[in-house]
Amino acid sequence: MERHRGTTVRSGRPPGRAPRRGTTAPLAAVLLTALALLLAASGCTSRNEGGAGPGRTGASNTATALGWGFTHTQYSADTGDDAAVTRARELLSAQGLPQDQAIMGWGAGNPEPSPGSYDFSDLDRRVDYIRSTGATPVITLCCAPDWMKGGEPGASSTDWSVRSLETAPLPAHYQDFADLAAKIARRYPDVRHFIVWNEFKGFFDDTAQRWDYEGYTQLYNRVYDALKKVNRSNLVGGPYLVMDSYGPQDQSFASSLKGPWGSVDQRVLDAFRYWNEHKKGADFVVVDGASFTRTNQLLPDAFAATDKFTAVSEWLREQSGLPLWWAEYYVEPATSGWSEKRRLATQAAGMMALARGGTATALYWSPQQRSGPCPGCLWTPTQQSDGGRELPMYALIAKFARAFPPGTRFTTVDVAADDVPDVRVLASVKNLLVVNTLDRAIDAEVDGRTFPMAAYEVRWLTR
Repeated sequence: MERHRGTTVRSGRPPGRAPRRGTTAPLAAVLLTALALLLAASGCTSRNEGGAGPGRTGASNTATALGWGFTHTQYSADTGDDAAVTRARELLSAQGLPQDQAIMGWGAGNPEPSPGSYDFSDLDRRVDYIRSTGATPVITLCCAPDWMKGGEPGASSTDWSVRSLETAPLPAHYQDFADLAAKIARRYPDVRHFIVWNEFKGFFDDTAQRWDYEGYTQLYNRVYDALKKVNRSNLVGGPYLVMDSYGPQDQSFASSLKGPWGSVDQRVLDAFRYWNEHKKGADFVVVDGASFTRTNQLLPDAFAATDKFTAVSEWLREQSGLPLWWAEYYVEPATSGWSEKRRLATQAAGMMALARGGTATALYWSPQQRSGPCPGCLWTPTQQSDGGRELPMYALIAKFARAFPPGTRFTTVDVAADDVPDVRVLASVKNLLVVNTLDRAIDAEVDGRTFPMAAYEVRWLTR
């Protein structure tokens, strides 16, 4: 784990959580969700769900439905070789996918090293870069300056260790953090979308073995009020909980929200319900999570495991009645060793599941390394002279965003194949996305068209 500004960290959760792919540095790797085809099979023929169900639509196209985008992490496209930075900007400008940036960490320095003393140079650079691509900017209000957590004030003394970065503000400084959020909102008046905190970092009560949802909600409410006071048009979301799940062998915290993929941690559901009941207000709900369990189990397999995210999305929307955001989503454990073809296929299936669950906004946690291979990256490293070039993961997300924007009406299609359950399809009136989930070639018939599919192939069709 690197100990400097922008460290990619992932904690603030119960002890014993297995690391995700990309827990160190900016990697986040590949994400989650795919969905089950609703197979009403007869022989080898099936009706494959195209999305949120026949005749139903995904999230409506409102100010809180941004669609498919990504989050900047420690190394991103705003720094490096000038030509590579320009090349990446041109790539991102072609479509303008929504982009998220944290206020401290993940490429941004301490915004308020001492009380009333500010340094927004890093955040300015990131926000300006997002603006330069024509994208909708999103700001995640995390993390907190040291002095709000009981540490020493001063830029030179900032503690960038994981433990420090993932510490929550002390209750006595909740208002100070809210005031910082308000100052940031005034500094970037064109930014309308704000996420409050990240993954409940620092809000786990080790003694009670549960989340301190009362503390987080107090912080959230102060930030909510502060942002709305700056501009009533500011859109605010929380609680950014990690939707952890367990396999059947671990029933300690099992809940009724379950499936073949496992059971969501009851403590997470308790925290969500408390926040949902006691929040001052919210314009959208935001969470993150992985298709695999806390012990990296993919149940019953990598593709079927993503069904978790359709089930969780539907539960969250039913509970809150608000547009749903996934700030992070993962389908690949840290030590998977998957090929890029398998990674892309699982990512595609995950996005299909998010869409089926009615997700309004989904942000890919963008990995970028300074050199060398970068599994799951969106573009080649801009720190290299030939960097800033599109990679397959970016092409997939960008195409998905064009084909299935928020409000897309999904339909069902006929599917026939050697192994029908191993073909996943998302269909709208105009577009079809077909994924072969097997590590071998198959012959498929989708929507009346017959064609071969290579192992883990992701294929786009028009109707």
